Amino acid sequence: MIKTIDQLPLENKVVFLRVDFNVPVRDGRVAEPHRIDSTLPTIRRILQRAKKIVIASHLGRPDGQPSPKYSLAPVREHLEQVIKEPVVLAPDCIGAEVERLVRESTDRIILLENLRFHKEEEANDPAFSKALAALAEVYIDDAFGAAHRAHASIVGMAAYFKDKGAGLLMQKELDYLSRVLTNPDKPFVTILGGAKVSDKIGVIRNLLPKVNALLIGGGMAYTFLKAQGVEIGKSLVENDKLELALELLQEGAARHVAILLPVDHVTGDANKENPTTTDGMIPTDRLGLDIGPKTASLFSNEIRKAKLVLWNGPVGLFEVPPYDAGSRSLARILADVGSSCVSIIAGGDTVAAVTTAGVGDALSHLSTGGGATLEFLEGKQLPGIKALEENS
Repeated sequence: MIKTIDQLPLENKVVFLRVDFNVPVRDGRVAEPHRIDSTLPTIRRILQRAKKIVIASHLGRPDGQPSPKYSLAPVREHLEQVIKEPVVLAPDCIGAEVERLVRESTDRIILLENLRFHKEEEANDPAFSKALAALAEVYIDDAFGAAHRAHASIVGMAAYFKDKGAGLLMQKELDYLSRVLTNPDKPFVTILGGAKVSDKIGVIRNLLPKVNALLIGGGMAYTFLKAQGVEIGKSLVENDKLELALELLQEGAARHVAILLPVDHVTGDANKENPTTTDGMIPTDRLGLDIGPKTASLFSNEIRKAKLVLWNGPVGLFEVPPYDAGSRSLARILADVGSSCVSIIAGGDTVAAVTTAGVGDALSHLSTGGGATLEFLEGKQLPGIKALEENS
């Protein structure tokens, strides 16, 4: 069993909190703070009891070298604004100077500099793990988005703590995603989008025995359509996955799962301009960029019947209007059904799509995991979760 915050002895202790603050930064400012803001309840809960909190995260891919571009300085600024308490940015994440800062600072919140400024982080180096562990007395992991990484701050250092557990966000992620795999409310509908079938094979295989309906949109839909002999024009396709797509459709039929594919499309030209709505077949000189209104209506009818909806991957090129209309319409339907249906939104692009549609607050759970969520839904054991279970 993984211990929760309330089961850990935090009184007058220094707590190491691993978070996932890997957020987009533009012009020196945090552009999308969902992952930071999602961790605030955990930080506040720890501060109610602990003496001090040492927060650690990675940001981007600095390849094991310090780089101003990947500094957590913008994260520190945003965190201080929302937590309304001073946040000190350490000059590094390990070393004598950092240890002295943690020991002597009168401020209660220390944010370590980017963990990935050291190549030892991704290598899960034992000495680096031990140096991180030396900074605190209790270890709490709230970084579900990085739980699939066997890195030093996620796996290696956890072994050095007798007292360790999951933050509130980590616990919430596990609670919501576990219900998808273990005992989903029925009817259970999954919406899958995004570019590639190959990214979702494991998820489809693991969910087919559990779902009542599978709604497929986005770029991956065209591989399924082509496998059925539908003309898809110049749309995105994985020709080496056509046979697999047919197998998955056949398996779904054998399990009496309703697998719904787009019946109409919003298409564009080679430059992704000049939108036109077409029926099932896409002209040879066009490419499908969003589901059409008939498909949106078809999908919406399934969503309205559902008690549980899992959505991973936008159903169109949502970053480029008007090809965001399909994703927006599904987001609004999910918001409309409200509390009669548990809605789990998984993956950064999907979270961005529902947030842009203005309905994020009306949905049950916006997952902070990308790859971690997919691997969890595939049924894999995540290293970060296993590390919290061991010796606990």
